[in-house]
Amino acid sequence: MSRWKELPAELDPRVRQLVVRLRRLKDHGGLSLRQLAAKTGYSAKSWERYLHGRSLPPREAVEAAARLGGDDPVRLLALHEVAAAAWADRRAAASAPLESDGDGRAAEPRDRTRGGRSLYAVLVAGAVALVLAASSAVLLVAQRTSDDGTRAAGPAAATSTAPATAPPTATRTPAAYRCRVERVDGRWYAGNSRTRDALVAYGHAGPEVAEAQCLLRRAGLDPGAVDGVFGPLTQRAVKQVQKREGLVVDGIIGPHTWQALRG
Repeated sequence: MSRWKELPAELDPRVRQLVVRLRRLKDHGGLSLRQLAAKTGYSAKSWERYLHGRSLPPREAVEAAARLGGDDPVRLLALHEVAAAAWADRRAAASAPLESDGDGRAAEPRDRTRGGRSLYAVLVAGAVALVLAASSAVLLVAQRTSDDGTRAAGPAAATSTAPATAPPTATRTPAAYRCRVERVDGRWYAGNSRTRDALVAYGHAGPEVAEAQCLLRRAGLDPGAVDGVFGPLTQRAVKQVQKREGLVVDGIIGPHTWQALRG
């Protein structure tokens, strides 16, 4: 596996996911930058910029890389749409011109001809975020119901002694997730999720994040509170385990990092 240079910390998570997928496709195909350039029509210098997060690859370059690596172009192009919207928003906020690829293929400015596509990408990203938020909320309610079931059936004396003015949240567990670490079929699980390939990155939330936080603690690292929120402390712990295991240090949990955490 190639030892990639760490991506810029300020890179948007949506762009980061696309770059990580492109890096894995290159590693899977065993291609050098020159070979990748020869097969896609984009120069080695351009691919170096794409794979280090310094320039957003064109749609055609992403599609060519997907076909070379045996990946589904439709799925990868959907990631590209979301990444393109994030990239355009960052450029607009910075009021800086888009960077040239360096091989005669200048990056396209965000003008009126791209407005429809950018708007569509923003809508797609919003829909995906809503679906993830709804799924996380359903799982959170289900888990709280399961965790609190035994308390509801227990003696009533515990609640009768509480002050009448105490808010309803006073009797809740501080964290929505618990770590119930056990080894099953040679792999570690913490009782929140059994995934082994979900992509989890900075800003994400849900049971997969809580599962990773529990496993990071089991590995002797500090991801912060086990709250199911992928914040700076969790990202730092992920990078530490990736560095320890000789993986790409990008702070994103994918199949290889899950394998390292589950043992």
